[in-house]
Amino acid sequence: MVNSSLRFSIASFAAWAPGIETPDAWRLWARDEISVNGQGEPPLGAMTPMLRRRAGALSKMALEVAYECLGNRANVPMVFCSRHGESARAVDLLSDLANKIPLSPTSFALSVHNATAGLFSMARLDHAASTALAAGRSSVEHAVIEACALLAEGEPEALLVVYDCPLPALYAGFADCHDQPFAWAWLLQPPAAEFCELTWRAEDDPGARPRDSLPGGLEIFRFHLRGDAVLERLCDRRRWLWTRHAQ
Repeated sequence: MVNSSLRFSIASFAAWAPGIETPDAWRLWARDEISVNGQGEPPLGAMTPMLRRRAGALSKMALEVAYECLGNRANVPMVFCSRHGESARAVDLLSDLANKIPLSPTSFALSVHNATAGLFSMARLDHAASTALAAGRSSVEHAVIEACALLAEGEPEALLVVYDCPLPALYAGFADCHDQPFAWAWLLQPPAAEFCELTWRAEDDPGARPRDSLPGGLEIFRFHLRGDAVLERLCDRRRWLWTRHAQ
C-alpha cells in the first residue's frame, strides 16, 4: 500500500494548561512528573480587555499560546485545530432553545469553530488567512497536513494552534480518552537541518482505546517535548507515523 508523507520543521513553540504554564513545567509533564491540574485560565495580557472578555476559557488558552508563539510576526497563515471546540457554549445554546429562551447573538458567534481564529485576527488587525478544523481523533494530523499545504504553496511559515478541553457533562459518556484542558502552538517552516516527518496509510482501526489514554493533542506534544524518534498512532482508519530526523 502506498504511503503518503510530508516534512516540516518547528521553528518555535508555546504551550499552556492549568498548573503547567512554563517550559520547565512542561518538561516535567512530559516525563510524567506532574499532570494537568485545575481549571485556571491564562492571563492573555496581549489582548485588549474588550476582546479578552468575550473569550471563554478554551479560547483564552489557544490565544495565549498563539500570541506567544507568533510574537511580532504578521501575515502568517494560521491553522486552528480543536477536536471538541466550544462544545460547552453549544450545549448552553441548545438548552436555551429547548427552554424557549432567546439566544444570545454574541454567544452564538463565539460558539462556531472559527471564532477563536477570528478573535485573534481582530485583536492583531492581521488579515492573514486562517483555517479552523476538527477531524476526530486524528485532528492534529489533519491540521499538520493543512499547515504543510500552505508551506507547499510558498508560504515561508504557518502557525498551528492545537487546543481542547473535556466534553460537557451531557456528552461525557461519548468520551474515548482522558480529555484535559490544554493548548499548544507550533510555528512550522519547510524542513531544515532538523525536521519531523508525518507518514500515513489506510488501515483498519482496531477499536476503542483505553479511556484513560491521553488525547491525541497531548500525545503528539509529548512526542515533541521528549525528543522521541518515533510515535505511531492508529486512529480514524489510518496508521499515522511521526518520526524525527536530522540531516
